[in-house]
Amino acid sequence: MVTTPEWTIADFIHRGPWWKHRGIRILNIYLCLPFLTAPINGFDSSLVNGLQILPAWQNYFNHPVSKILGLISAAQVIGSIAAFPLTPIIADNFGRRPTLFIGALIMLGGAILQACSSNIGMFIGSRGLIGFGLTFGLNAAPLLIAELAYPTQRGKLTSMYNASWYIGSVISAWICFGVYDGTGGSVWSWRIPAAVQALAPLLQMILVWFIPESPRFLVAQGRESEAARILARFHASEHDDRDPLVMFEMAQIRHALHLEKEASHMYHWRVLFATRGNRRRMSIVVALAIFSQWSGNGLVSYYINLILEGIGITQTDTKAAINGGLQVWNLIAAMTGAFLVDRVGRRPLFIISNIGMLIVFAVWTITTALFNELHLSSAGKATLPFVFLFYMFYDLAYSPMLISYTLEILPFSIRAKGFAVMNFVVSLTLAFNQFVNPWALTAMGWRYYLIYCAWLVIELVFVIAYIVETKGRTLEETAALFDGERPPRDLVQRGGEAATMTMNRENALKDHLNTHYMELQPVSPNVSSKDDASSHSSDSQKKDHLQSSHPYYIEAV
Repeated sequence: MVTTPEWTIADFIHRGPWWKHRGIRILNIYLCLPFLTAPINGFDSSLVNGLQILPAWQNYFNHPVSKILGLISAAQVIGSIAAFPLTPIIADNFGRRPTLFIGALIMLGGAILQACSSNIGMFIGSRGLIGFGLTFGLNAAPLLIAELAYPTQRGKLTSMYNASWYIGSVISAWICFGVYDGTGGSVWSWRIPAAVQALAPLLQMILVWFIPESPRFLVAQGRESEAARILARFHASEHDDRDPLVMFEMAQIRHALHLEKEASHMYHWRVLFATRGNRRRMSIVVALAIFSQWSGNGLVSYYINLILEGIGITQTDTKAAINGGLQVWNLIAAMTGAFLVDRVGRRPLFIISNIGMLIVFAVWTITTALFNELHLSSAGKATLPFVFLFYMFYDLAYSPMLISYTLEILPFSIRAKGFAVMNFVVSLTLAFNQFVNPWALTAMGWRYYLIYCAWLVIELVFVIAYIVETKGRTLEETAALFDGERPPRDLVQRGGEAATMTMNRENALKDHLNTHYMELQPVSPNVSSKDDASSHSSDSQKKDHLQSSHPYYIEAV
């Protein structure tokens, strides 16, 4: 007996250049809008770093140091933490687009307040407001990208999303440098960069309603026809709701959500840690969130002024130019990592990144110690290339994959909550860094680097032991990696079954899809039971009705 072949998603995907597929081309243009959230974050995170270099900002706010400087940097994170309980609730109940709009609106208000600040309290308050709004965008934007992207581009796009953080960082650094060069010591040297931050949120507010909503969110809300039209418009070759790829994606989403709803009593926060598979997922998510900020990168990302002065670089022009050049370097390295994600794989990139950071940071520590203890100018000059080299290794993995890997290993039902936890942990570690780093650098000098050297060893051991490869799997298929061969019948495992299912060419589509639709909606309100022969519709009438009412219906081969 010949085995009937099966369908998988690989049978239906577009294999030519993506720009030759009209739907994918238009979709990627639309996705540029949520993509803006990462550069907004990069601009905001780098802005205070750049402003610290400017004499006008230092003079206007009376040269903040130590705890005050830490509070200025941490205010954005404090605002972010305050918003975390709200963002997944709004994203799951009202949609990804409204969440993005709310975040852009709040950020716009914060940016205007920041540019108009007349005292340090007002400036700190504006930073907190920006952080509060930014959290909404940071939660919604990557979810929207991951859940709308064409299947073969999801890994690259979500990796490029976080890597594009450096686009904002580059713009921030060079605007600060350019405005300083043009205005000198004028107060506008810091007000103009602060005002520029309002442009991207304003653009998102105006245009967000022109992009499509997440199909997964729509199916979860019972709006399946809208979800199918979106998938058909952007994923199908002929915009046909009956395209096999659309049917396959709809079947995966619907079946996964159907099983997950049966376990809806587990939809509270403790479901994140309710099963062994989920605990494993969340341990990786939390660890990567911590590693992304405690690898030593926080020293330069937020306090480059202190780092450069610590190796003898004191000229404002020189510091601003180095800051701008470093951000361009970071952007190139991060985008390189994003393009290597599907070629090299997630696990190898994490391992290479952590090994490289450990070696380079150890050398960076040695050269800084030689400059500070023995006053060797050559050691100070040698430190700068190692700063660039350290960021190259960091950017290969953590810039592109912190978000994309988190989204890949979390199934739909816990994705928004799990992603919120990741952002929350990032904010906590950022807050710690921003309060402690300026104080520790002042008190301990280069010896503070030794703590990071020891921590990088711990990171490397964890990455080797726990990071699993997800290359080549769809968004839902990854769920099965964490629950073993014979997992308990829990929410995640059952969702994984739906995600990894294949379709039998002869019977599966009819059995699953047609039965589901007939249960969902009667073929006709006038049709009585099958025992009533006089009023029973013919088979052909039923088929015609199904084909007209439900575009996913196909007749068995």
